[in-house]
Amino acid sequence: MSFILSPIDTVENINHADFTANYLKPRRPLVIKGLTNNWPAREKWTPEYLKQSVGSRIVPLYDNSKADPSKPINSAAAEMPFDKYIDLIMSEPTELRIFFFNIFKAAPQLLDDITFPKELMGGFLESMPSMFFGGSNSVTFLHYDIDLPHIFHTHFGGKKHVILFENKWKRRLYCIPNATYALEDYDVLNPDTKKFPSLEGIEGTEVFLEHGDTLFMPTGYWHWMKYVEGGYSLSLRAWDASITRKAASVYNLAIKGGLDSVLKMTFKANYAHYREKLAVKWADRALAAGKPF
Repeated sequence: MSFILSPIDTVENINHADFTANYLKPRRPLVIKGLTNNWPAREKWTPEYLKQSVGSRIVPLYDNSKADPSKPINSAAAEMPFDKYIDLIMSEPTELRIFFFNIFKAAPQLLDDITFPKELMGGFLESMPSMFFGGSNSVTFLHYDIDLPHIFHTHFGGKKHVILFENKWKRRLYCIPNATYALEDYDVLNPDTKKFPSLEGIEGTEVFLEHGDTLFMPTGYWHWMKYVEGGYSLSLRAWDASITRKAASVYNLAIKGGLDSVLKMTFKANYAHYREKLAVKWADRALAAGKPF
């Protein structure tokens, strides 16, 4: 045994009352397969259409390698024209992926192809829709979003494997201090629980997203993603109604974003190694206490 993973609840469609009572308020993830049935994007957003829309704009690319202690988190590994990159991910396996790309700045007409699901909840950050692209073999490391939004994550193209954990497990997941990501030394799909014992028995959920599926990820959820086949996803972000949650978002951006980057750039590898040791210490302590946190 390692992680204990159960399927994510899946529906074809859902109304506001059921969504609020059963998923938004209790902060439970959900897959809505029919949310995009009326989106033009569901049929229009083929690789060729996106290539025509964005063209040869140069985009930063990221890989599966562990973060360099001397660089800020999410530093690019390479660059490539967008159209050539799309050809790459749709034709062969690659670790290279595009992270948090505001494609609508390059091709604002694409906004006409999507609809914010305001019938389910409010608070959407309409200026911040973003896209993620990856080839088969590319992996998004285990983390939660620093600004703590609710996320509606719609996938296009081939399958995408997603594993989620509630934020209460962050210590047991070896959360890096002053950061929102986990120790990158274990394989989420096959964790070595002898080397990382606090991972044993952690409860999570998983799903394989298919074309047009929308995953609702509640605020603070840890997520790990792997592109089984080349594809791309759209994330729509929304604020939680709680004032406390908004305050936590500001704190994260200031401390876990700004201050952490300064310390990392200043002390480099020494700071990185110190944080990793502290993550292990905190995980061992949480395991010994029999708690997830």
